[in-house]
Amino acid sequence: MLILLPPSESKTGRTRGNAVDHERLSFPALTDTRKAVAEALAEVSGRPDAAAALGVSPNLTEEIARNLVLHTAPALPASRVYSGVLYDALSYATLDPAARRRANRWLVVVSALYGAVRPTDSVAPYRLSMAVNLPGLGPLASVWKPELAGPLTEAAGRGLVVDCRSSTYAAAWTPTGALAERWVQVKVPGATHMAKHTRGLVARALCEEGADPRRVTALPDVLADRFEVQLQEPTGSGRPWVLETTAR
Repeated sequence: MLILLPPSESKTGRTRGNAVDHERLSFPALTDTRKAVAEALAEVSGRPDAAAALGVSPNLTEEIARNLVLHTAPALPASRVYSGVLYDALSYATLDPAARRRANRWLVVVSALYGAVRPTDSVAPYRLSMAVNLPGLGPLASVWKPELAGPLTEAAGRGLVVDCRSSTYAAAWTPTGALAERWVQVKVPGATHMAKHTRGLVARALCEEGADPRRVTALPDVLADRFEVQLQEPTGSGRPWVLETTAR
């Protein structure tokens, strides 16, 4: 199983520790692109119009400044860097050992800076959205799409792709071919806050339950004890199944 998560806007850092070692991150095929994005991000973040270029409030000077020290900033496991509503609901730190091992194998955060990382990958806090058109590289979703195709398809193997990403991050990679038939998007009715919370709960539940079905139609049974779920068939070739989910 491959459970795709979006990153969070809010990120946790620390004042001491080793910097990111690109050679030790998961998905080593992404290394060159990660370095190119980091270099372009640092360049634009030092400009007077950095906030406008990054699509953020001019008041976020401290967060933009993080982008200037990506090569030296202390790194933390992605499970600790990403925070906010979805990650609070996931509560990775409170998973039991078996569930955490599954989380380490199944969870992948799709990132505008790093492309894709697993919970144990040590990364630096940054401010960058997949929606940004980064000077020198272009729209980041377009930059990452061809790079992520091979690694994420391989990571999915013969299992399901459970997609908890927002549309902004879903644009960076979509399953194709036979894998698209095992692709299911988790949709949550209602406000964005509740949607993020419920997707975090779904990711946690899958790691705790431990079932690894090969058919999308088996997924509702895995979640039925914790959620009201309704599975909708794809609307066309190459389109995902939709799992409409509400926490009980």
